Amino acid sequence: MRETIWTRERKASPARETLSREQIVAAAMQVLDAEGVTGLSIRKLAAKLGAGATSLYWHVPTKDDLIDLLIDEVWGEIDVPEPELAGWRSGALLFGHSLRSAVLRHPWLPEVMYTRPSIGPKAMRLGARGVVLFGAAGFSEKEVDLALGSVMSYALGTASAEVATREMHRRSGQSEQEWVADLLEQAQLAAGDYPEMQASVRRRTGSDLDTSLTETFVYGLDALLDGLQARVRR
Repeated sequence: MRETIWTRERKASPARETLSREQIVAAAMQVLDAEGVTGLSIRKLAAKLGAGATSLYWHVPTKDDLIDLLIDEVWGEIDVPEPELAGWRSGALLFGHSLRSAVLRHPWLPEVMYTRPSIGPKAMRLGARGVVLFGAAGFSEKEVDLALGSVMSYALGTASAEVATREMHRRSGQSEQEWVADLLEQAQLAAGDYPEMQASVRRRTGSDLDTSLTETFVYGLDALLDGLQARVRR
């Protein structure tokens, strides 16, 4: 495993250096959100900041290091409430929706978050708060990690699929209504020999993309939390 920016000793900046790591991360986030991972480079970022590439390398030696910093910044945006304020179930619900929203705000995240460990300070803080939240539900020590991981996996996986769906729509060049109508028409044709699937496609007709994707996420998260709550009660 490569050494990460979190475990490497940080170099001191030159005395006259005015650029900060926080400035670099904020500018890089703007580039990533607009152009994706392929649109990000240290040299492009230096030009955006009006600085030399050498100045950036003092703070962020490699593009991989920059991606690590950006992923951790996203983890810092996610809300994990204290159980005393919301109760574990309401808190877990808020956590799941906050995680989904973060992925949708930063659609580049699914491309990189599975390729490296998330061990930055904001990821650690999120994890610690999550353990406290799920611990308040009454799970055993081992089950706390499993329950928290299940909600994270569901939210991240569903939101990642949603990002891909929205990207397909964007690339089509069609309006949302046209794209959904075409997709359902093709699905209806493909379901010709399967009446169950024809009925399923008909049930989806008339739903807009946002409503359909949100309903899917809400139903699945509620069902997952129902199952976890039942395990606690047993």
